[in-house]
Amino acid sequence: MSAPKTTLLQAPKRRIHPAWIVAAVAFLALVGAAGFRAAPGVLMVPLQNEFGWSTTVLSAAVSINLVLFGLTAPFAAALMERFGIRAVTSVALVLIGAGSALTVLVNQSWQILLTWGLLIGLGTGSMALVFAATIANTWFARSRGLVIGILTAGSAAGQLVFLPFIALLAQDPGWRQASLLIAAGALAVVPLVLKFLKNSPADVGALPYGAEVQGAEVQSPEVQSPEESEPRTAGGPVTSGAPGVAAAPDGNMPGGNEPGGNAAVRALQVLKRASKVRTFWALVAGFAICGATTNGLIGTHFIPSAHDHGMAETTAAGLLAVVGIFDIVGTIASGWLTDRFNPRILLAVYYQFRGIGLLVLPLLLSATVQPSMIVFVVIYGLDWVATVPPTAAICRQVFGADGSVVFGWVFAAHQFGAAAAALAAGAVRDATGQYSYAWFAAAAMCTIAAVISATIRRDAGRRDAVPVPA
Repeated sequence: MSAPKTTLLQAPKRRIHPAWIVAAVAFLALVGAAGFRAAPGVLMVPLQNEFGWSTTVLSAAVSINLVLFGLTAPFAAALMERFGIRAVTSVALVLIGAGSALTVLVNQSWQILLTWGLLIGLGTGSMALVFAATIANTWFARSRGLVIGILTAGSAAGQLVFLPFIALLAQDPGWRQASLLIAAGALAVVPLVLKFLKNSPADVGALPYGAEVQGAEVQSPEVQSPEESEPRTAGGPVTSGAPGVAAAPDGNMPGGNEPGGNAAVRALQVLKRASKVRTFWALVAGFAICGATTNGLIGTHFIPSAHDHGMAETTAAGLLAVVGIFDIVGTIASGWLTDRFNPRILLAVYYQFRGIGLLVLPLLLSATVQPSMIVFVVIYGLDWVATVPPTAAICRQVFGADGSVVFGWVFAAHQFGAAAAALAAGAVRDATGQYSYAWFAAAAMCTIAAVISATIRRDAGRRDAVPVPA
């Protein structure tokens, strides 16, 4: 007797799948939220000139921002699960707009710690790269790496859009008008988010993009390389994929996505489980160095360092805008590569090339832009956040249903590294009168990150599952 035939039903075909509409709005939201990421390096010198504040004081404000930027991320991921992506994103954009607008009223150094540090830090943290991972994991069953790459490029596009205008406004009429531009950019996106950014495919009666439905079960046809195939135990596959963590009967991680649960408890439970996995700490170490060598050093101190060598601030800002252009290309390309190649090898290559660039940077800085500097900004732009898609992919492969929140914690390490580097580089500049030691130290750290990434276990996620209390 032949086995009964199973009919495979495809999700209803639409001209444009709603997942792409959500991704487009998410991209615009990231662009609007990215204005402040371009601001500290440009506004630092005007603020010093007006108020006489030291580089260390302003670096401290940036460091608080970066710490909150990172620390908020895992809780924001859990809050998105609890209250929805749309609500959390809207509140985050309002916080960024409020913090930027209130900055025009500051006249004491502690006030910049509240606006740049607290308000904008909480807002940008809720719009961190974990937002891109949440959108991809919620709305897409296929091409997740590419989607994360495109959304991550939204932050780069924001820098590209805002940076030249911020630099021009900071010179004439002044830095206050530049701050208001940042506020306007963040608030302008809120109506689009409220209208079009749906929380899940179920809200519009659809399946995730690329998903197929067989009976009542949604199948996710994401292709994995042999090294990344589904982990198995003696009893069969572990759907979640987290080594040392048994899957719940529904296929989720223990204590997984529970819409009615406490978001803070959820985030902390995920951290407890992830901290038992060696791969988590490898990703944390590498991403901390990633943050130190991007947002912490280049993003915060490249323009002041170029100014030390006689380069005009608008010229240096233009070079960072070029970084933003090639960041878009590099991040999307990295997403495409992540869908096809081993993400740990990609990470090792990205970190090593970044280290080489930082090693030669002190030799390239001068009062005028030389061809060698153009080569540097192009290569550094391609590499800027190319690390995000492979890092998010490893989180998803190893931690399954907890992947987005785990990536939030890994991103927190990214921002802690950025905060430490921003503060340390400012202190180095005040103590030595130059940034050279900071660039050389960052180059050495990149080599360490490359080694750590290359040695992430190939069989991560394949050990026998042992239940871990939530």
